[in-house]
Amino acid sequence: MNQPSSEFRQQKRQTEAPIMLRIDADAHVLETEKTWEYMEGAERRFRPQVVGPNDGSSTDEYWLVDGTLRLKSRNVGKNTPMASRELRDVNARLKHIDELGVDVQVIFPTIFIIPLTPRPEIELALCRSYNRWMSEIWSQAKERLRWVAVLPLLSMDKVYDEAKFAKENGAVGIFLRGSECDRLLSDSYFFPLYDAASRLDLPICIHSATGSPILFNYFKYETIGFSKFKLVLVGAFHNMIMDGIPDRFPSLKVAFLEVSAQWLPYVLTDLAKRYHLQGRELNKKELLRESRFYVGCETSDDLPYIVDHAGEDNLVVGTDYGHADSATELLALRGVLDDKRLSRSVANKIVSDNPRALYGL
Repeated sequence: MNQPSSEFRQQKRQTEAPIMLRIDADAHVLETEKTWEYMEGAERRFRPQVVGPNDGSSTDEYWLVDGTLRLKSRNVGKNTPMASRELRDVNARLKHIDELGVDVQVIFPTIFIIPLTPRPEIELALCRSYNRWMSEIWSQAKERLRWVAVLPLLSMDKVYDEAKFAKENGAVGIFLRGSECDRLLSDSYFFPLYDAASRLDLPICIHSATGSPILFNYFKYETIGFSKFKLVLVGAFHNMIMDGIPDRFPSLKVAFLEVSAQWLPYVLTDLAKRYHLQGRELNKKELLRESRFYVGCETSDDLPYIVDHAGEDNLVVGTDYGHADSATELLALRGVLDDKRLSRSVANKIVSDNPRALYGL
């Protein structure tokens, strides 16, 4: 693990004692054509292309991936500098997060929020190129810009090696969507992935998104993606508990991100009822800690209520940097720290201690 530089430590000592890293647990990058420049040889024919209307009728841009158009220009956070949100200029990103009071960002992808291809060879090429692009970005700001790896889930035999490369090059997690490969995330198909994550001490980071073509197409005309992106993640949490994933993989950490945390008391209560029907008892307030499950919260959540029901040791917060949707709040960390409803100890845990534990920082 790379240690903070002496300059970084000195800057922190000047502002805080003891050192507390303010960690943005869920930020984003918007991919560019450079993202795919790391494809080699025959893989180059799989490079996504940026296309758009040439008659002036629209300024929308699309990614052309495996013969299918995916809208590129939606959900762009115009309150962030382009060079920063696209990571064309790492120093611009660092300067902006300094202004936001953030010490470390954990960066998630954008294009992979939806299913891109059913072809394993194309998925592998996309993942490999993205991961190598992000590793180069990390090398320019090692202590402050960390990232989550995207793995070729259609080629499970290649998952460990790709995850190992990512871990050695600054990744602190593995990106997953609420549904993958038209399977529940508790399906045994994913056990090699969870084994690899456990061996490498990388958390599985389940983000608001769907990797299921069936689900994606079923909700094709849903205006805002609430069902296909957010509710599927809540269901994944429930399924993984009921199907015993934490017990089967006792060192695995799992995060559920960008769906707020307001649903937690409801799901915990439902799980407790189902446990009781099976002759078991569930300690709702200890479930997250005992399962090593983490949940991303938002400042609009009723945080005291959530802490009372789910505990204070497994909540994290992110800005959704680079995007412009209902989860985006560039000053989210400051909002938690300034929340008068929370004790200083709880606020510090959400902003610093908990994400450090989750990501091994």
